[in-house]
Amino acid sequence: MVILNPVAGKGHAIKELPRIDRFLKERVQHYEIIQTKGPGDAQHIAGDYPLDEDTVVVAAGGDGTCNEVVNGLLTRKRDASALPPLFGVLPVGRGNDFSFNSGVGEDLDAALRSLIARKSSPLDAGWVIGGSFPQGRYFVNGVGMGFDTKVGFEAAKMKIQSGLSYVLGAIITVARFEAPPLLEVEYGDEKITLPAVLVSVMNGRRMGGSFIMAPRAEFDDGAFDICMIRNPPTRRRLIQIVAKYPAGRQEECPETVMGRARNFHIKALEGGMAAHCDGETICTDGKELEIRCIPAALSLIHP
Repeated sequence: MVILNPVAGKGHAIKELPRIDRFLKERVQHYEIIQTKGPGDAQHIAGDYPLDEDTVVVAAGGDGTCNEVVNGLLTRKRDASALPPLFGVLPVGRGNDFSFNSGVGEDLDAALRSLIARKSSPLDAGWVIGGSFPQGRYFVNGVGMGFDTKVGFEAAKMKIQSGLSYVLGAIITVARFEAPPLLEVEYGDEKITLPAVLVSVMNGRRMGGSFIMAPRAEFDDGAFDICMIRNPPTRRRLIQIVAKYPAGRQEECPETVMGRARNFHIKALEGGMAAHCDGETICTDGKELEIRCIPAALSLIHP
């Protein structure tokens, strides 16, 4: 069952609909493609559609579409003994970070072939509480606070469909060089207070179209990786740090703090946090977030 967001990728997704339909028609006996009609629709479809344990639910869109489908699947009523829902992705959005991290990449044909092969592995999910979601929201790729969230806000304003929009968004955000909030971050046995220009709690490795936030993250290890950047003294130093991210080499910078845990508590002692999960805005001036890892919540179809 394919849930397709027609406006994903600035309209790129709807152009790929005939290609997806033709592929499935030639190879699958039972399938359905449902187009969403607005924000939140993918979550309702995934949550209400009649499924059995053999049904693969596929998000055709970008990271936002994936996030909505995951929230629909994980809020369904089901028996405690039931197998995790089968979840697949077709990369027809803008950033496609989740698709990249899952090994599907951005090759639509390869992603379609993987659906037919039906190879699957456990997929951890996350649960974030705070901001616009005091009751919590699921995610599968990561939660970003600060710099990368503002980059995403800028990228969303652009008409460019590719990851270039995130690069341009990063340039704009660096140019502004806004003072970061003072954060208290608790995870595992650690409790750190720092003026953080960026905090990423990651299930996957990449976020923001081209930034490797967590080079050693795995989707099925039962924990999340965290990467924090202390506020650099100058705009030039911030540029030097950001330039390390596409290769995942930010740990070479002394301003970088990295770790791993199952649960995280983040509190703004001064200022407020701009935060998102899988590209979906959590808050623009938040004060406190709770983040938890839910091991093997889904079963991911991948190459």
